[in-house]
Amino acid sequence: MKMTILPLLAASALALPATASAQTAVQVQPITGTRLDISATGEVSRVPDVAIISTGVVTKAATATAAIQQNAQRMERVRAALRRAGIQDKDIQTSSLSLNPDYAYEQNQPPRLTGYQASNQLSVRFRDIGETGKILDALVSEGANQISGPNLTIDKPEAALDEARVKAIAAGRARADTYARALGMRVVRLLSVSESGGYAVPPPAPPVMYARAERDSSTSIDPGEQRLQVSVSMSFELQ
Repeated sequence: MKMTILPLLAASALALPATASAQTAVQVQPITGTRLDISATGEVSRVPDVAIISTGVVTKAATATAAIQQNAQRMERVRAALRRAGIQDKDIQTSSLSLNPDYAYEQNQPPRLTGYQASNQLSVRFRDIGETGKILDALVSEGANQISGPNLTIDKPEAALDEARVKAIAAGRARADTYARALGMRVVRLLSVSESGGYAVPPPAPPVMYARAERDSSTSIDPGEQRLQVSVSMSFELQ
């Protein structure tokens, strides 16, 4: 029995160092100087290339069926106007659909049902902002009696955000150098960097418009510029 067990133990003992040597320890250089934590923001501007509006039809009738039917007929005209304007189906989305009773309220009397109100609202993306005004006028002429917006945005903002990231990093490093000089020190190394988010700075909220345009008028849309920002947090070692 002993002659059989001892070689096995010896073999196991020989295998242990090989297993231990296969594990690699990660060495982290400790901070010997002063840690500086700062935040920085990079910002770029772009001209919006997409307009998003909410448009729809509100109809009232004595019965729920009549209100829904009238609404459906007018909404079909609105959708047809959008298609004629070149708006693709993927850029047209139903955002809300509702049917509610209308009541008349008189003093010391129970509410009296007077009819029903049907509402159908669409969210529409315009990829040619220059045509937005003409399309809005066409919607009004085809029966749309509610329009709100537009909300102007950038379709593919990633390239602009990358530019803002580069500016944020450069601003963070420059700020670290400023602190170091003020303290009579120098930046030794970057310890960490993290992004707290990239976003578009929202413009002032657009007013809600109830479309009552004259047929000889034309609505104009001015895209202006939109700011995109990226904020980063950075840590440096100073000595």
